[in-house]
Amino acid sequence: MNIDIKLHKKDLPDEIRFSDKIAIDCEFTGLNIERDRLCLIQISSGHNDAHIIQLDRNNYEATNLKKILVDKTINKLFHFARADLLFIKKFLKVEVENVNCTKLMSKIARGYSDKHGLKDLIKEFVGVDISKQLQTSDFGGELTDKQLKYCAQDVIYLHKIYESLRNILTREKRINLYEKTIKFINTRVELDLASFKEDVWSH
Repeated sequence: MNIDIKLHKKDLPDEIRFSDKIAIDCEFTGLNIERDRLCLIQISSGHNDAHIIQLDRNNYEATNLKKILVDKTINKLFHFARADLLFIKKFLKVEVENVNCTKLMSKIARGYSDKHGLKDLIKEFVGVDISKQLQTSDFGGELTDKQLKYCAQDVIYLHKIYESLRNILTREKRINLYEKTIKFINTRVELDLASFKEDVWSH
């Protein structure tokens, strides 16, 4: 598969426009919100394209990107939105609107499996066995071609996965449960920022 990968420094160019549904993923220097930083945000329209934004970590002034993230008319597809939204909220200072999460969808839809990682979903619904070897590489410096390709593969399949999972949720009459659950996502992020990591509903 030929993927149209474009690397943008600091922000998306003014001329780029997206339709009503995009896939988004982020890369960090690590997963500790107190210590690590947001490095990249990649976006795909679902047509074998990936726009990879290498953020300015001195100020995170990405005006065009932020406009897209808060646009309520654009459906944003994430895999494990909780982590991505946490770093976006801390570093870009915005709350992402109109969010869907394929990991959350998978957990509610796929009772037949306990594997809800992106690699597993791509293999099941797209028939491609991707490598996650570069997941733990350094995204804070100059990016290699292999790293760019890795970033792209994390978003180019999300549209297909989203539609497949939505079909299962609808078939199993769990779509309403999912839609009620995803509404809680930004509150879950606020709880994470306030250091409430545990299940606040537990006894």
